[in-house]
Amino acid sequence: MTRPWKRAALATEALVCVCLLLVSDARADSARFLPWKEPAAPPLALNDLAGRSQTLAEYRGNVVLVNFWATWCEPCRDEMASMQRLQQQLAGRPFKILLVNYGESRARVGEFVKREAVGLPILLDPNQDAPRAWRVRVLPSSFLVGPDGRVRYSVIGEIDWAGVEAVNLVRGLLP
Repeated sequence: MTRPWKRAALATEALVCVCLLLVSDARADSARFLPWKEPAAPPLALNDLAGRSQTLAEYRGNVVLVNFWATWCEPCRDEMASMQRLQQQLAGRPFKILLVNYGESRARVGEFVKREAVGLPILLDPNQDAPRAWRVRVLPSSFLVGPDGRVRYSVIGEIDWAGVEAVNLVRGLLP
């Protein structure tokens, strides 16, 4: 990594950390779910860890939790356990979770997934195109997409996805 890129990466990490300190309450009260006002979901077409192309459109008919994260983001890592519990609670229902990695290499993400035993689909975005399209400014950032493919809510920062408020909100979106 060249020196200007290192400075930019450190500045980005510092900004994310400062923002996360401002949004440090991980409870999933309903005020954390911000209604999405755009008429259509931003594009999402990325490769997974195995190199297979995946699009958000493939999940139409399901409620989809799209989560933007990075291996270096501690709140992102902490939030994953609650997402896995949410997935277990809604097993057999039309609900999916997609974890969109924020610009890291396949090797780094693959090592993290093995070490942490992450059992959720991981999409890679090495060029950080998806976060720009989805207007992600803070990690973690999450979006709940309804079965019709429209984004219904966004959540900035870490929350407890297995908490009563979050589970009830997701269940309310299920067909």
